[in-house]
Amino acid sequence: MKRVNYLIYLSAFILAASSFKAAAQQTEETGDVVLTAIPQNKNALFNGNEPIRYKLQVRNNTKQHQNGHISYLVTTDEGKKVAEDSLRVNLKGGAGRDIGITVPKMQTGFYRISFMVNMPEYDDTLRRVFGVNPEKITSRLHKPADFDAFWDQTRAQLAAVPPEYHVTERKDLSTNAKKVYSVEMRSFGGIVIRGWLVIPRDGSKFPVHYRVPGYVVTLKPNMDNDDFIAFDLNVRGNGNSRDVINVGTDNYSVINIENKDKYIYRGVYMDCLRGVDFLYSHSNLGIDTSKIFVEGGSQGGSLALITAALDKRVKLLTMQVPLYADIRDGYSISESYGHQVFPFKVFRKYQSQHPGFSWEKFYATFDYYDPQNFAPMVKCPVLMGIGLLDQFCPPRCSMALYNHISSTNKEFVCVPNSTHEVDFNYFMFQNLWLREKFRIP
Repeated sequence: MKRVNYLIYLSAFILAASSFKAAAQQTEETGDVVLTAIPQNKNALFNGNEPIRYKLQVRNNTKQHQNGHISYLVTTDEGKKVAEDSLRVNLKGGAGRDIGITVPKMQTGFYRISFMVNMPEYDDTLRRVFGVNPEKITSRLHKPADFDAFWDQTRAQLAAVPPEYHVTERKDLSTNAKKVYSVEMRSFGGIVIRGWLVIPRDGSKFPVHYRVPGYVVTLKPNMDNDDFIAFDLNVRGNGNSRDVINVGTDNYSVINIENKDKYIYRGVYMDCLRGVDFLYSHSNLGIDTSKIFVEGGSQGGSLALITAALDKRVKLLTMQVPLYADIRDGYSISESYGHQVFPFKVFRKYQSQHPGFSWEKFYATFDYYDPQNFAPMVKCPVLMGIGLLDQFCPPRCSMALYNHISSTNKEFVCVPNSTHEVDFNYFMFQNLWLREKFRIP
């Protein structure tokens, strides 16, 4: 991204932040009793030797005197209660108060903390998550004995499929600054997949931003970055690759789930590798094949990791909220939720409709596809972003995946109040991280 574009993005961020602040102030003015919880460490991550402290800001926006109490409850990420406390609070109309609390020291892991306000005319709960020693979190790898042989065989089958690349310039989508191409190729099983290639017109060689999609997400031409060629691949069943497989969100992840050889993600993972094949076979378009970075969020986060694990031609990996990571622990955590959430909502629905399909049978297939089993194979530099309030991809599972990555050059960014997403600050950091790694001025 050129400097002028960086300044534009920075200005947009400042404006967005100002709008958010104004909205927050408006909410504060109109709410009855407002509670804000601020962790002592901005990212809500603590080491095991330091106290876990929060500053609670409580404000009474009513004209009535409020006499009640504020309490907190800490549970593990599987719902087991580990600490609680309560204190009386008296607030005059329009008054506010800051309260410091210290949570007892916790073992390595992530914890849910709920702050409850109970007043005669007002009750509310604020839910947050904090982590302790996240880089020490461990998980067991349930890696089948023939895992490596299975994927070696799968890659050999992909190599036997003639790619039959087709690249078509889309003048209707191109601009004075960039050319847009639609791309098409054959992948695992002979299935045709498609994507988009966007190439800046000013220059001869550019590094590549290779993006893989989220769950049944449509990727479109990426026109945002002037310093990278953008390659957006829609794997089978996503975007403009839906003509052969088009089953929707409720069924996509369970296509042939009872057969590891035919499971949907076998082909999906190979689609991502075929995308790298495409880039290497089209260096004449200005592609600098020595500088390919792969990125994705959610399903795309795991696809990006698996691509970097199976194909050393990928030089950098960035991922956000990686879906399916540490699937067995993810199942245990999901059981503690008060409602069903993705992805186990889909898996449980399938199981309810197929009484003979047990969780043992599920793992017999999915252990071949769990992203954390690929993590030790990743050697390139890695950047990961997570949201602490994410229920689809619990932070414990994301960090377990991260800690299994073999690369000695890896970083993660934690966004404490985000759910299944990261924020603009993360992407600003990612941009600077990429420019440093690829030595882009």
